[in-house]
Amino acid sequence: MIVEKTNLKGSFIIQPRVYNDERGYFIESFNQKDFKEYTGLDISFVQDNESKSLYGVLRGLHFQTGQHAQAKLIRAIKGRIMDVIVDIRQGSDTYGQHFSIEISEENKKQLFIPRGFAHGFVVLSEEAIISYKCDNFYNKDSERGIIYNDSSLDIDWKVSRQDLIISSKDLSLPKFKNI
Repeated sequence: MIVEKTNLKGSFIIQPRVYNDERGYFIESFNQKDFKEYTGLDISFVQDNESKSLYGVLRGLHFQTGQHAQAKLIRAIKGRIMDVIVDIRQGSDTYGQHFSIEISEENKKQLFIPRGFAHGFVVLSEEAIISYKCDNFYNKDSERGIIYNDSSLDIDWKVSRQDLIISSKDLSLPKFKNI
């Protein structure tokens, strides 16, 4: 496993080792002992989620508040996505800044997102299947979000506006300054 810090404290790019042979490949997508050794974080994931989306689907920017906040480990099982996180930790040196990375079935990269971040992604391939681990259970009452196109965040989603597919719920999210 190769672990690389991002510009946002506490978030990491995880590159698992890939073992290829004539049958295909094998990866160990998560190892708690190695994760703790490389990041210094003792994470216990309690929920795994999976989503399938078509080209241009944008999901986000989502987060949960208070005791229901979640850390996540994101990976693409199929296809390619542009994954985006925004630091919403008041008092953080990088408050209001974002980080984005292309995650794909080819590059096998994963993104670890600590609690206190908003998260979203857009599908860059014909379709994508995304898997993510969470260290806390989903709680509908603590679910919040930020509108994807907030000009103060200046996120380049890599897909033209006319090709985006966004839920009405995500289109009604507030601006960053109002969260």
